[in-house]
Amino acid sequence: MLSLSIQTCDSITLACTLTWHFAEFPNLIGQYGDTFVRSLVYAGAATVAALVVAFPVTYWIAFRAKRKNFFLLMLLVPFFVSFVIRTTAWYTLLADNGAILTKLKILHLVPESFHVLATPLAVIGGLAYNYLPFTALPLYVALERIDRRVMEASHDLYATRRVAFTHVVLPLAVPGIFAAFLLTFVPAAGDYVNAAILGGTNTVMIGQVIQKKFLETSDYPAASALSTVLLVLMLVGIAAYAKFLGSRTIEEYV
Repeated sequence: MLSLSIQTCDSITLACTLTWHFAEFPNLIGQYGDTFVRSLVYAGAATVAALVVAFPVTYWIAFRAKRKNFFLLMLLVPFFVSFVIRTTAWYTLLADNGAILTKLKILHLVPESFHVLATPLAVIGGLAYNYLPFTALPLYVALERIDRRVMEASHDLYATRRVAFTHVVLPLAVPGIFAAFLLTFVPAAGDYVNAAILGGTNTVMIGQVIQKKFLETSDYPAASALSTVLLVLMLVGIAAYAKFLGSRTIEEYV
């Protein structure tokens, strides 16, 4: 990928020659800087949303549910369906005449002019939903590994459920939270399906730009350069995570 980004390709024959031309990188970063930022913001917001949804669910499965395997399976079964089909289903539900907005407008909870598709909300929501398993599984592993005797000891010391959660459960779950964030954020930042189906011209993500340059305009050097920049950004995040928690912790939760 890096070698292709420093090549020059003929627009007709698509033959590429290694020219060691690095000027493509600053030009593309300047041209698509806003798109990179938008992609990272959308991915971060979607990851936080997925964490907010997944944490209480996995907490209940790990600590309260009697049939843990059954409920964990029920959480994952919807994601056995194709990624594109799930996203298209959300497009149908979120359409102006779809089931969700129709009911909300009938109840006068939203104005008639309200719409969701082609907005950041639709893209972020789609990302959060589609990558929810990547968030839930590391969280469940982290919560399941918490020694129940530690919880019992906190209650023996007259800690309330709230205190036990904030001072015992949450600190012990931090590695799983970071792993869930990493596993969700990385693929979400490079995603193009959700933005292409649920978004519009103002919600273009970097994955869409790369996909278009590869498959539509056949601008392989530019697409490779953008992919390399995105990869470097992801590696920086992974390196920071490894430094904060250690590589051994990554192997346990990822």
